[in-house]
Amino acid sequence: MRNQPVSASLPGHPGARSEAAQYVAELTGDLAVLARRHGLTTLGYILDMARLEAENETRLGRGNGR
Repeated sequence: MRNQPVSASLPGHPGARSEAAQYVAELTGDLAVLARRHGLTTLGYILDMARLEAENETRLGRGNGR
């Protein structure tokens, strides 16, 4: 299991939102793979949607200087 970046747990830290989103994207991606491996296709799909949303937030956060 990955360790959460320290700054992601500090809401006032510059870049914390983007780092938190990146962390969520990594975890939900791993969970989606695990879910599908065990035949949980709907859960895998939902986790992939969460991963895509988190990745989008990461890209938007970097582009807007958040």
